[in-house]
Amino acid sequence: MKRSPRQSISCRPVAHACCVALLLLMLPMLALASPPLTSRASALMREASSRIEQDLQDKGLQLGSPIFIRIFKIPGTLEVWLDQAGHYQLFKSYPICCYSGYPGPKLMEGDWQSPEGFYTVSARQMNPNSSYHLAFDVGYPNTFDRARKRTGSAIMVHGECSSRGCFAMGNNQMEEIYLLAHAALAAGQKEFSLHIFPFRLTARNLFKFRSSPWIGFWKKLRPGYDYFEKFHTTPNITVVDGNYRIQGEPLKVALAGNREKGLH
Repeated sequence: MKRSPRQSISCRPVAHACCVALLLLMLPMLALASPPLTSRASALMREASSRIEQDLQDKGLQLGSPIFIRIFKIPGTLEVWLDQAGHYQLFKSYPICCYSGYPGPKLMEGDWQSPEGFYTVSARQMNPNSSYHLAFDVGYPNTFDRARKRTGSAIMVHGECSSRGCFAMGNNQMEEIYLLAHAALAAGQKEFSLHIFPFRLTARNLFKFRSSPWIGFWKKLRPGYDYFEKFHTTPNITVVDGNYRIQGEPLKVALAGNREKGLH
């Protein structure tokens, strides 16, 4: 899950509006791996660019910079981070309008539960034709999930504020998130990391939820959370023998009793 080298289009603040317009026009003509684009989505992104233009300038950030997204089920926020000189800076924290289920990972199709863990989003996972305004697939099930025979598909971050296992945003918020993700992928980021947690994995919060059957699972996700908190870069996360490895260190995830048979 390493970030691709920064390949954003540089803009001087006084020329930012022109640069945004130029980038949107160039998106379909950039790399062959660029995410799909429709005229409707392009129009929505132009509107979103006008809303976030000043915020980007104020924080010294650029449209097209590599992106990282974190989701916290509690209190229900989606954070968008953008690369600045090799480290991620928080751009915005968006309220999640609606998500399904409770703290804990998704286990099976139809459980109305949203996943937790470390995911990636590439260009092919972007959906400008979504029935839910705009959307991208979070990448569930990943290799870790499949090793545990977890099932389900089409788990999205999308608009329209309606969820059946997805993370639903308000439409204006989704337009901004989609624009930032689309621009990063079109500018050369191969894929971006998406980390989904039940809450901030601090010692205090883990103690608060110590009676949960998923406490062992959450504790083993904590190194990935801590790494980003410390360095503001995404750790290298792989799955080896069915378990996460963060920066090469194995994390043997403790599972929750009989809730997943045969997976201890």
